[in-house]
Amino acid sequence: MSSETPFKIDVPDEKLTALRAKLELATFPDELEDAGWKYGSPLADIKRLTERWKNEYDWRKYEKEINEELPMFTRDIDVDGFGALNIHYVHKKSKIVDAIPLLFCHGWPGSFLEVRKILPLLTASAPEHPSFHVVALSLPGYGFSEAPRKQGFGANQYAEVAHKLMIALGYNEYGTSSSYRLRWINEFVHFFLQLPREVTGVSSRMASVYGGRYHKAWHTNAVPPSWKTPLSFLSFLLTPWSIEEQAGIERTKWFRTKGSGYFAQQSTQPQTLGYSLADSPAGLLAWIYEKLVLWTDNYNWSDDEVLTWISLYWFSRAGPAASVRIYFELRGDCEDLGRSPTIPMGASFFPKELIVSPAAWVRKSNNLVFESHHKTGGHFAAIERPEELVRDVRKMFAKGSLAFAIVPGRTGYA
Repeated sequence: MSSETPFKIDVPDEKLTALRAKLELATFPDELEDAGWKYGSPLADIKRLTERWKNEYDWRKYEKEINEELPMFTRDIDVDGFGALNIHYVHKKSKIVDAIPLLFCHGWPGSFLEVRKILPLLTASAPEHPSFHVVALSLPGYGFSEAPRKQGFGANQYAEVAHKLMIALGYNEYGTSSSYRLRWINEFVHFFLQLPREVTGVSSRMASVYGGRYHKAWHTNAVPPSWKTPLSFLSFLLTPWSIEEQAGIERTKWFRTKGSGYFAQQSTQPQTLGYSLADSPAGLLAWIYEKLVLWTDNYNWSDDEVLTWISLYWFSRAGPAASVRIYFELRGDCEDLGRSPTIPMGASFFPKELIVSPAAWVRKSNNLVFESHHKTGGHFAAIERPEELVRDVRKMFAKGSLAFAIVPGRTGYA
């Protein structure tokens, strides 16, 4: 295992010049009258953002802020069958020596930047709540992490990278927190909404493969149920749903009918899409901006917040096309989901998540020790509702909870 190297973002001037030149040549499609969001990202929004990105947006300002706020590093991680990959990550320790090691996992179209608002909250120390040593990696092919060059880099490999990173940092036992929805969609969604079965996400696969000895507990706001028997599945279909659960099913139906087209493309022909994402910054902007808006709960994105998010994809080490291949590789894992995680799980339910499962389904199929239901919030909870999300994570590991002291010798308290 290689040593840790401090990292600062420093995008070359020539890349900024090339970006502006491409934005200058951007060609926009037409748009139907009064289309709004019905057909996708509105033309007026993309034109406005493109114009600002080209002429007014100051990347160097935000690059400096990120470098100052986030302690970043890289190190090589050996992946069985794939060689060493240089992995970028954020690592901030609490002042509490016995703080709980916590790995934060992002997915597409997110990045390590999602940890930005919750990092100071999670590492803060106080007598009334536990504190955490936080690690937030850029998944291989994302941000400033190296991308795999061989086919077949699937769920086990992503989990291996994350696990080996925690071990390299001296965290032999740890917990995880994830906002990543790349996990299998439950049988209800598959059979009744005709969505493809998605596959396990990084934190879920880590809980399955490394749970018990290393991975002690996991928290997620992308809540997945699974089914043990057809009888248990049928019993839930016959159980009346609450108003909240009915709204969740409607949200899931919306995702199936209006929001899942990206999944079909990225999980079947990602290379074809990649040419456009790698060549057109306006195209990349429109592709991701749609998700930022429609996957959140009326979150008030500022233009510069959006452009910083997109810029991290444009300036990423492997380029934006590398990030979408994860869907193709992980989709194959749906043939072998592996055993369900048995370690303690915490779940935060946000109404505008993409797949909103009834809580009873999640309780039945997971070792659920903590749950919290929120009135607002969507897929990017760490951005939209950072205080609420951190409050949930603290409660899950707090004194008196079922996950208290789950990491031996690390209670999170002084």
